[in-house]
Amino acid sequence: MSRSKEQILSELTACGVVAVIRAPSKDKLADVTAALLEGGVVGIEVTMTTPRAIAGIEMLADRFGDKAIIGVGTVLDAATCGDAILAGAQFVLSPTFHRDVVETTRRYGKLSVPGAFTPTEILAAWTAGADVVKIFPATKLGPGYIRDLLAPLPQLRLTPTGGVDAQNAGEWIRAGAVFVGAGSSLVTRDAMARNDWSAIAANARSFVSAVRAARQG
Repeated sequence: MSRSKEQILSELTACGVVAVIRAPSKDKLADVTAALLEGGVVGIEVTMTTPRAIAGIEMLADRFGDKAIIGVGTVLDAATCGDAILAGAQFVLSPTFHRDVVETTRRYGKLSVPGAFTPTEILAAWTAGADVVKIFPATKLGPGYIRDLLAPLPQLRLTPTGGVDAQNAGEWIRAGAVFVGAGSSLVTRDAMARNDWSAIAANARSFVSAVRAARQG
């Protein structure tokens, strides 16, 4: 399913959760994605650390593209960015800010989410054309960091990755995050190893509920 960049951002924001999948094999990706969708999470980020990630993205886009928004993560160069987008990735995340990756993502009309840490890095990524800036690693910073950034820079759209779980997801949303990125706390290594897809679906429901409660509250 082809979506405009505005639609991609709108759907990810409405759900409020992007699942960061670092799978041991691309063969796990379809079952993980089905479980996440069952739990209400539509944003699916396949990291480039997953073996044969590009082939996995293409498979997910073909199979789930009408229900999920398939993206790529851990993108460090423009060539990888382009390959992933051509395979079906609708959004591109990086752990750090690479101007050529942002430019390539925008050239293809997809959602650009580079990573940054300091206020200077975050503003540089935003000025270069990022649609959302990923605060990474957010583990030690806490939700107050986003609140502090948005006070003088309310134009920013921010998302945290690192240290986000179902217990604190709502705090990040209340602080001003447009959505949260969740990895091992959502798609646990143990659940993947045991093919326990119901556990992943349950985790997804917990995250979605936390985001909904934070917005309603």
